[in-house]
Amino acid sequence: METLGKKLRECREAKKLSQNELVKLIEAHHSIIGKYERDEVKPSIDVVKKIANFLDTTVGYLLGETQDKNLLKDPAILKRLNEISSFNDYDKEHILYAIDGLIKSVKIKNIAAL
Repeated sequence: METLGKKLRECREAKKLSQNELVKLIEAHHSIIGKYERDEVKPSIDVVKKIANFLDTTVGYLLGETQDKNLLKDPAILKRLNEISSFNDYDKEHILYAIDGLIKSVKIKNIAAL
């Protein structure tokens, strides 16, 4: 399993940023990014949010909750998910059931197309 440090380094290098440049962006101590990347120190959630923002990824990706760097970065999807989360449990359950059916249908269609 990749650690936060490895993912941080991978994302930073993909953005062609040095450790020093990222430190300046997040307004932190000059040696902290190296410590994060070596997994010597764990950043606070607020720092992880800043880092994810500057590296165009998500907190979930950096923390290992997902393998998709761009998961939930689509504003249209996020808006819909936020709306759904505000509904009562009964309505949420029915909406998610319908979404699950649509997802299953698309997967079957894609398999059939192979």
